[in-house]
Amino acid sequence: MAKGRETLKAAPRSDFGSRTSRRLRREGLVPGVVYSGGSEASAFQVAERDVRNVLGEGAALFDLEIEGGKAVPVVVKEQQLHPVRGSLQHIDLQEVRLDEAIQAEVAIELEGAETAPGVKGGGVLEHVTREVTVEALPTEIPDRIVADVSEMEINDTLQLSTLVVPEGVTLVADDPDEVTIATLSPPRVEEEPEPAVEEETELIGEDGEAAAEDGDSGDGDSGDSGGE
Repeated sequence: MAKGRETLKAAPRSDFGSRTSRRLRREGLVPGVVYSGGSEASAFQVAERDVRNVLGEGAALFDLEIEGGKAVPVVVKEQQLHPVRGSLQHIDLQEVRLDEAIQAEVAIELEGAETAPGVKGGGVLEHVTREVTVEALPTEIPDRIVADVSEMEINDTLQLSTLVVPEGVTLVADDPDEVTIATLSPPRVEEEPEPAVEEETELIGEDGEAAAEDGDSGDGDSGDSGGE
């Protein structure tokens, strides 16, 4: 659970535009915006290493303290990553009330793969769904949800409906029975290539057929001549 929240310290930002954003990134800073219900959004800039340290802890809820203001509880609304380098380009945060339930994305982690009978038998375990939306009070949102796959056999599937979530947390899905978390498929067998037919044999066969056809044609021509 999100207890003992981390605090992300940031500085206010007044300059905007793509040129300014590129300059901030060159300086190791990330531009961001924090939204709060009924209030105007506030722009900020934060050291990339600081925000990565906070996000790296896996906490769904943390405090944001913009210089000159008080710390407020926030959750990540959206992150923009560089498509190649994977560096954080921009971050949007949402201020929340601790007494009101919110929805948040939580990572699903597989546990017990090394002991699963199907894996031991050479099967291929695939992690299909890696995140799930949950609803809970901000302080009750789990950092992660663990899916136990230690009993999975070959051809088994693990559905969202089988996950055990903490008390006070609700999975948000239209039909949890239809959401697949993991599958365990039979071992992949490489097909042996079919033996290639030798071209020489094909050519000989074609020539033979052609010769026979020529011979038939010749006999027919001879017979016609004799009749005349």
